[in-house]
Amino acid sequence: MSGPDLAIVGAGAFGTALACTLARSRSEPLVLYARNAAQVTDMRDTRVNARFLPGVVLSERIELRNDLTALGHASRILVAVPAQAQGEMIQTLRPHVGPECELVICAKGIERASHRFLSEVAAEAAPGLPISVLSGPGFAADMANGLPTAMTLASSDRARAEATAAALSGDTFRLYASGDVAGVEIGGALKNVLAIAAGIVDGAALGQSARAALIARGLAEMTRFAAAFGGKAETIAGLSGLGDLVLTATSDQSRNFRFGRAIGQGVPPKELSKPGQPLTEGAFTAAVACDLARRAGIELPIATAVSDVIEGRLTVGQATEDLMRRPLRNEDATFDQGPKT
Repeated sequence: MSGPDLAIVGAGAFGTALACTLARSRSEPLVLYARNAAQVTDMRDTRVNARFLPGVVLSERIELRNDLTALGHASRILVAVPAQAQGEMIQTLRPHVGPECELVICAKGIERASHRFLSEVAAEAAPGLPISVLSGPGFAADMANGLPTAMTLASSDRARAEATAAALSGDTFRLYASGDVAGVEIGGALKNVLAIAAGIVDGAALGQSARAALIARGLAEMTRFAAAFGGKAETIAGLSGLGDLVLTATSDQSRNFRFGRAIGQGVPPKELSKPGQPLTEGAFTAAVACDLARRAGIELPIATAVSDVIEGRLTVGQATEDLMRRPLRNEDATFDQGPKT
């Protein structure tokens, strides 16, 4: 007996939104897998993901499953679990999928324990399977409600990227293919850190001019970081870099932006990271990105300030002063690779 050829693993807000978006443009069923059996039962009964995406009715074409055997016929699986849980999840599902199943990584971050990019984590957890990365500006609520969204689908095999982008695109969901996996991953990871910084600016009432400067200078940091790890400047200037940065650094829908705003308003970062609080990937990524940058001989002033504030080494006021007192330099040299002050 055959089963759906497309599956989404992870029934959080984004995974559920992907299922809604893809079901809208398909006549065949697809699988939405969740580890929590009670959540699956509730979604089956109500056709709503009340916890993560309330108010959005799930299409009957979405098969809600709690058993990994449901993935056995999938030729593509979109892995939409948090970045820090991705390696374990892929190891768990690997014995249940076919030898040529493509894994599409949908999380945005860097694994904190290993300091590795998520495509590297996935390749080790599922050796031999093709790995692609989906990233870019897309809020779950917008996607689930059928609002126009454009993102990037990257693979080291450009032909595969083009084929997968075409297969997943629909009337309201447009994917642009890329061969720059590193650039796409770095854009997605670093924009979360910079969104926290933008939220701090907003919460501390530092003004719109400061936020605009932060976005521009943050883009320079992203570009330098990408160049140091094999990414392309044009990728960072595209959807998965600048596009995603603008979205998450200017909108209250962004968890990272809300996290930063709360810090800017005086809430201790430790309070915001307690169990039960919304997951904020940028809080995990900040320190890791700074460590990787130091090893590569480049500086990330804004990301470092975010890390220092989250870890309690600096107050928001001290971090702001440090950034404003940095030596002046020529803007036309800011995208060069190498140590920057």
